[in-house]
Formats: sequence, C-alpha cells, structure tokens
Amino acid sequence: MKILAEIEQIQDEMIAIRHAIHAHPELGFEEFATSDLVAQKLEEWGFEVHRGLAGTGVVGQLCNGDGPRIGLRADMDALPIAEETGLEYASTQPGKMHACGHDGHTATLLAAARVLANTRRFSGTLNVIFQPAEEGLGGAREMVEQGLFELFPCDAIFAMHNMPGYPPGKLGFLAGPFMASSDTATITLNGVGGHGAVPHKTVDPVVIAATLTLCLQSVVSRNIDPLDTAIVSVGSIHAGSAANVIPASAKLLVSVRSLRADTRDLLQTRITTLAQHIAQSYGGNADVHYNRRYPVLVNDEAETELARSAALEWCGEDGLIENMRPLTGSEDFAFMLAKCPGSYLIIGNGDSAENVMCHHPKFDFNDQCLLVGASYWVKLVEKMLKHTAAVN
Repeated sequence: MKILAEIEQIQDEMIAIRHAIHAHPELGFEEFATSDLVAQKLEEWGFEVHRGLAGTGVVGQLCNGDGPRIGLRADMDALPIAEETGLEYASTQPGKMHACGHDGHTATLLAAARVLANTRRFSGTLNVIFQPAEEGLGGAREMVEQGLFELFPCDAIFAMHNMPGYPPGKLGFLAGPFMASSDTATITLNGVGGHGAVPHKTVDPVVIAATLTLCLQSVVSRNIDPLDTAIVSVGSIHAGSAANVIPASAKLLVSVRSLRADTRDLLQTRITTLAQHIAQSYGGNADVHYNRRYPVLVNDEAETELARSAALEWCGEDGLIENMRPLTGSEDFAFMLAKCPGSYLIIGNGDSAENVMCHHPKFDFNDQCLLVGASYWVKLVEKMLKHTAAVN
C-alpha cells in the first residue's frame, strides 16, 4: 500500500483522532462533539469553516488561487448497535457504535485536509464536506436542500467508503449505477378479527400476509428483466398476540432495492398492486405506505475516469480492485451526485478474523485504510485541479 510521506508524518495523530471518534459515537443529526472536533481542526489548519447545514454538518473551504472547485465528502454518524469488539478504544456510549466506519471516513478526510492545507500543491478551491446522518436519515439530502452547492459550488464531488471483503487499501471504481436505491414499503393488511375457533367468521390478515409474502417473491423473478438487479425482502411480519385470537390486521415491512430508476418505479407499482389485490381476494384491504428513501447512486463517466486515473498514477494497477461490480447497499451520497457531477469509490477494508461486515457489532475500520485513503484524496485533489486548470 502506497502512503504519502506527509501522511506518514501525521499518522499517529490522525489514527488517535479516529480512535477518539470511535470511542464517542453519535447518531444521525446528533454529531455535536464530532462536528466540534472537525471544525476545530479545520480552523487550526487554515480552512474557512462553515457550520449548520443539516444541523451538525461542517464544510471547510480552502481557496488557493484561481481554478476549479472540488468537493470531498465524509459521513460522521454512528449506528444504534451495542459494540462487541473489546477494543481499547471501544464505544463508551451504550447502544451506539461506529459499525460502518464513518469514524474512519471522517479521520481520513481530516488527514488529507491537513496535508493539502500545508502543501497547497493545487490551484483552485477545496471544499471538505462532513455530513451528518447518512445512516437512513438522509443527511446528504438535507445538506443539498439547505443550499450546499449554492453556498459551496463544486465542479465535481467525490466520496469514499470502506468495504470489508476487499483487499485492504485497494480502491474500487465503477462508472454508472454503483449503489442500489433503497425504499421501504409498509403494508397494513386489514381484515376482520375474531376467535380462532370460528375462523369462518373472520377475514384472517395472517393468511393474507403469508400469501402476500410468497407472492412478493414473484416480482423479481417474473416482472424484472433477468439481467437487471432487484431485491424485495420482507423483513418484518407482525400480527396478533395470542394463539386463539385472529387479529384484525397484520403489518409487513418490506425492503426494496434496484439499480435502475425505471426498475425502481416498476417495483413500487407491482408491490402496491399485489398487496391491494391479494388482500381484496381474501375479503380484506391493504394500505400501502411506500417510502422512497435513497435513489440509485450513479457515478458520472468523466469524473469516475478522472478518479480512477489518479489512483492508477499513484499506486498502479495493483492498487485497484479488479472487475468492480455494483453493490446492492445504498448510500445517500446519491443525493449529492444528483446535483453535482462526481463519483463514489470504495476502499477495501480487508477481512477480519470473523469476516464481519459493516453494521456488525464486531466491525472496526482498518487504520491502514485511513493512511491510503488520505494519500489518495491528496493525489486526487492535486490531479483534478491541475488537470482541469490545464484544460481550461
């Protein structure tokens, strides 16, 4: 793994910052101490610091001559998970932990920001964006809606996420759809409750729920092109509280994902239609609340090629993940890419002894990725600003 000399010189301090953030996790829109730390460090290093977007968001701006404007984004929030790592720097907050590596993303961008502020080997404007509430609450959408790109215009924006299961420090790039949309269907099936001994006098929503659960599996297998990607997962079924009572209603929570906008629309239509018609066929009815949460994350061709070429120049083919494929997880950086050209990349986090993935109580960010990722951010900024300035 290639690491810049300037990053090596500050690695102990930056890793210590990562561990401090890890030990004090904060949930979405509650990143008060984390944003205070980020703002303090950026001010020390000469950035103009702006606070308040999406509540706890922080944007540091560094202008160094005329030239293009680049945005780098890191997420700051933790998850409502009880940590089981046993690390010396494990969470001190019961029921909260950095189980997705956002502590590492924040520290990585801080390390790059410090070096870029010291070296200033670029001509243009650097915007470092520290975003709250990525984990399901749409912090990126909030920042965009509150004027992120009007206040801090960017010619391109980039973000990086660690990914277990890939070699540590290797970078993955893919133009086009890269992360799936993520929607949630809440389906309430209404029947007629009654005594379990006389089911013929009821409309049993449990039977409707069972039928619907099976039928929903046909949406992907029979309505979606086999060469397309779609997922329909029933994650929760809740009905009743006693064996001898048929409840009046049942509720299903369904996770829905896709890699195309038109497929996303089709999934919503088919799920809604199936729920309503199946319920009616049993004599009940269905209320479907469809929450379109995160859209498909689509990387722009030109910006992805620029980001990939920066990695190639810095670490060669050996530093890249071969045959990168789309991922079915979701990411609210999609809202930023919908408003500004850019690209989202991954950095391999390696395999732990137990092969845990993100959102696992034993997950931890790989500190070697901090050093590689920060080095890459520096190289990308220097290449993009110099490259675009030369073209203009």
